[in-house]
Amino acid sequence: MATSTVLVPVEEYLSTIYRPDCDYVDGEVLERNMGETPHARLQGFFVSFFQQHEDEWDIEVLPEQRLQINPRRYRIPDVMVLALPNLDERIIRTAPLLCIEILSSEDRLRKVEERLRDYASIGVRGLWVIDPWRGTASSAGPDANLREVTDRLSVPDTAISISVPEIFAELERLEARARRSR
Repeated sequence: MATSTVLVPVEEYLSTIYRPDCDYVDGEVLERNMGETPHARLQGFFVSFFQQHEDEWDIEVLPEQRLQINPRRYRIPDVMVLALPNLDERIIRTAPLLCIEILSSEDRLRKVEERLRDYASIGVRGLWVIDPWRGTASSAGPDANLREVTDRLSVPDTAISISVPEIFAELERLEARARRSR
């Protein structure tokens, strides 16, 4: 059975509140995979980690914030890190320093790579993909090609850096804590 795609005008997308928010790609409103506990735990960890470094690194961290790629494309990174000062826009239109995608169990690499190409196309310096299911972290440069990282993730030309083992140790700590409290 064939499915048909319903195209939505960009003005309608921008004036609609989706729960959870959706990407918008060339007229299509695209749902994002999320809602799983490991995803949420890592997202919370990254927000907290970057908030602890906001003054030191002169940054602001935003979870699930709309980012305009071009007039017909909007993405919602799981976590976005902006250099200060920023324009305090309702929708971010300037390239963040970093976009982090945390994989859900249903995410497919092809779709994630498309997102990375979008981020790279506007000049995002750091592109990180965290897979809590496999316990891996990857980074991409301006070419948007993913490379697995086992030691430290960083953002070129910034002080932003984090130990990959620290990320997964924190995830394990959070999961063990949840198991103990049952």
